[in-house]
Amino acid sequence: MNAVIENYQFLSGITGKMREAAALGEWDHLVDLEKQCSQRVQLMKQQDTAPVDEATRRQKAELIRKILADDAAIRSKTEPWMAQLQRIMQSTHKEQQLQRAYSGEF
Repeated sequence: MNAVIENYQFLSGITGKMREAAALGEWDHLVDLEKQCSQRVQLMKQQDTAPVDEATRRQKAELIRKILADDAAIRSKTEPWMAQLQRIMQSTHKEQQLQRAYSGEF
């Protein structure tokens, strides 16, 4: 098997694990996997420069579609969680502002 496909298969494996972590709400594990994913992508950018044959191109395209599907599934889980976290942080900030206003601190 060629190195290009091996890299995409490895990346696909990571995004699959990321998808599972997001579905289970395992946010710390998801962050760790995202770091691995980012490192692999950086490595692939350096290595994936040579032209490939048609069969390799098709395999690569199929793996990219799977990676993009994983990404969409991950976003569908993380975006609502991030929005909730942002609301909590804004609420906390407003509470702190009110406490300072009523205590005379600025």
